[in-house]
Amino acid sequence: MQVKNALHKDDWVITHDPLTLDLRDRQLHVDLGAEKLIAAQKDNQQIAVEIKSFVAPSNVSEFHMALGQFLNYRLILRLKQPQRILYLAVPLDIYEDFFSEELPQLSLKEYQIKVLAWKIIRS
Repeated sequence: MQVKNALHKDDWVITHDPLTLDLRDRQLHVDLGAEKLIAAQKDNQQIAVEIKSFVAPSNVSEFHMALGQFLNYRLILRLKQPQRILYLAVPLDIYEDFFSEELPQLSLKEYQIKVLAWKIIRS
């Protein structure tokens, strides 16, 4: 929800929540509980955002799963909606801590992953 609010504040319009991806005779419904794929559009730009909260005990395991999902979603988007750019959204504290390590940095560069970081606001 915080990522959606941040996109709204930056004048993005949420167009799909979640974004359903069809591949031949399969329909991929991205429903990951608190983590979901959303899509937004601003001016003539279209994006998709894979939101990962990194709540499991191992950031490395979470990163491996997020990376695999991200690459699969990007592959399908290239086939079905090539105008849409995919982003990986992660909490700001995870971005500043874990994503500054060598493995995530090498992976982000190698796979050209665009990252959005958001600050978790606790009430």
